[in-house]
Amino acid sequence: MKKIFLAGTFLMAFMANGFSQQKKVTVYTTAENTQLRLAQTATLDFKEMGQPLETQPCVFVDPTVTFQTFIGIGGALTDASAETFAKLPKAKQEELLKAYYNVNNGIGYTFARTNIASCDFSSDTYAYVEENDSTLKTFNVKHDLQYKIPFIKAATQAAGGKLPLFVSPWSPPAWMKDNNNVLKGGHLLPRFYQSWANHYVKFINTYESMGIPVWGLSVQNEPMATQKWESCIFTAEQERDFIKKNLGPTLQKAGLAGKKLIAWDHNRDLLYQRASTLLHDKDAAKYIWGIGYHWYETWTGSDQQFQNEKLVAQAFPDKPLVFTEGCIEKFDYNRLNDWAIGERYGYSLVNDFNSGTVAWTDWNVLLDENGGPNHVGNFCFAPVHANLKTGELIYTNAYYYLGHFSKFIRPGAKRVVASSSRSQLQTTAFRNADGKVVVEVLNTSDKEISYALWIAGKAATTVSQPHSMNTLIID
Repeated sequence: MKKIFLAGTFLMAFMANGFSQQKKVTVYTTAENTQLRLAQTATLDFKEMGQPLETQPCVFVDPTVTFQTFIGIGGALTDASAETFAKLPKAKQEELLKAYYNVNNGIGYTFARTNIASCDFSSDTYAYVEENDSTLKTFNVKHDLQYKIPFIKAATQAAGGKLPLFVSPWSPPAWMKDNNNVLKGGHLLPRFYQSWANHYVKFINTYESMGIPVWGLSVQNEPMATQKWESCIFTAEQERDFIKKNLGPTLQKAGLAGKKLIAWDHNRDLLYQRASTLLHDKDAAKYIWGIGYHWYETWTGSDQQFQNEKLVAQAFPDKPLVFTEGCIEKFDYNRLNDWAIGERYGYSLVNDFNSGTVAWTDWNVLLDENGGPNHVGNFCFAPVHANLKTGELIYTNAYYYLGHFSKFIRPGAKRVVASSSRSQLQTTAFRNADGKVVVEVLNTSDKEISYALWIAGKAATTVSQPHSMNTLIID
């Protein structure tokens, strides 16, 4: 991770005259067993504080040392989300769009993903081409016109007309695979490598001709997972060769070299092995913009293998890391208020950004009261659920934990140093383009912790409630 030591006007202003007792800190809080949800809870002043004592919990911030540039936070606009959205009353549709995409009255999402052809979170299995059409003459996205395309357009409009979108395939058509099935893994047959590469171009060009700009694409969703739903296996060597011999040159030839090509798009456990295999090959690496990852490796509390992200960021600092998917699995309506759901998001967000991640993408933005629709019974949680029987929108605490980041950290922000003196307080921080510093403090313990936000010999003291998230904005 390349550190940039700032000099000049910002450094001089912040460290000398600009950072004074006149600096204010506004605190926003979400906390368990309270009504606080992204609520403004305090306004703090800085006071002189030299060397902190070991008995004083502190969050140390140094805004003069910066790391990666933040791109955005968002969620996937899947078939399931789009279908659920379409079945809501109009007023609730407007509420949801504002809740996600309005930065003043919502949480200001600035990033998105969608599926190329069907995935598990589709009501059916579908393709864009007819069987054995290797020339793709029959290609069309008629299926998406009912729900998904209108939903993506509505979300983009709600986001102010700009919503960077990346697209991901779950499986090539069945006849292109060695198992003749879009489900249950299988491999893309070598004789269809070029047809499949052409398919990405067809999809991107078609969506863009319909008024949906495509920011980027991933090669394959979860390429090492044989699932009961749409899936396709690519070993690291197969993905490398497909990129350098087919997909990369095809995108370039089609005038799409500017689209951000994301490789891997699977869990943290094999992250370094995949990245190193792809990126040590210069003929593949030249086409790859960044490396995507998910969080579905075993979840054991504090062990989410963040060290693998850090290694990739350190070894390949010119290839951005993107969190491309995560959700809480095994939906249970009775768990919608389970605080552990939001805390998992908060813990991942803090540590993923501290590991070098530039963008973070949740899975479905909206699901129904059953955790679907889903054509293979893989029902999951979303930050917001719609009870289609009542027309009610249910906001889980994951929505608010995400909002602490997406609402206050804006595209173009630079991550800065944030260090906690207590393991119970996890922290990360960013400096927005307007100069405001945003500090995130996560408390997953059962204890209330009084701590000092310490910068350059001055500190503002506040309290972190048990199982809470604080956002501290320094003006």
